[in-house]
This record gives sequence, C-alpha cells and structure tokens, in this order.
Amino acid sequence: MKEIASIPSFSHRDSEAVPWVRSAIAPGVEVKNLGIADGRAIQLVKFAPGTTFPDHYHTGPEFIYMLEGQAVQNGEILSAGWVGIASAGTVDRGFRSETGCVFLFIYDHGQIFDSVQPG
Repeated sequence: MKEIASIPSFSHRDSEAVPWVRSAIAPGVEVKNLGIADGRAIQLVKFAPGTTFPDHYHTGPEFIYMLEGQAVQNGEILSAGWVGIASAGTVDRGFRSETGCVFLFIYDHGQIFDSVQPG
C-alpha cells in the first residue's frame, strides 16, 4: 500500500499581517511571501520608484498581475490590470518601474533567478 506523503489541505492568510521583506536580489524591491503549495509560490512585490531588477533567466514560468503603478517588461509598459506571462527559458531584460509599482507574482518555488549579462 502506497503511503501519502502529505494530506492535501487549504491554508489562508491575511496579506496585511504578512511583513514586507527586502529582496536579497535587488535594492528597492520588497516582497510579501504569501504562500507555497505543490511547488508554486505567490508573493506581493513592491518596487520603489526608479527601481530596476537585474537581467535574469527564467528557469520556470512566471506570472505577474499589476495592482498599482507601472512597470516595463522587455519594452512593454504594464499598468494596473495588465498581466505579464513569461515562459521558462525566457530572459527578462531591464524590468523596471519609474513610478513604483505593486504586483502579484506567481512562480515555481524552485525558480532560480540566474543573472545574465545586460545586452
């Protein structure tokens, strides 16, 4: 008889109670780690005005949903209500926010944000 490693469950979290944490990858970026399930993670991400995230390779898919402000993803302006979808194997170049922004971010928890040379 095969043993189940874990029992499926629900979890709930008040995002207001989750603290903002400074990103270890880029200054001017803060995140709220909202949860992990089945190898995927969800965060709220906040960019201060004028912040640029380092160019990076996506080892897994990413989904962002803009809540406030604007960001530029590979030359496309994303405003509140816009969605950005990046497949595994893509490279984000110059992801930035001149105005500051907040977005919901869903990604593979094992994602490695490998930096790449700008260019």
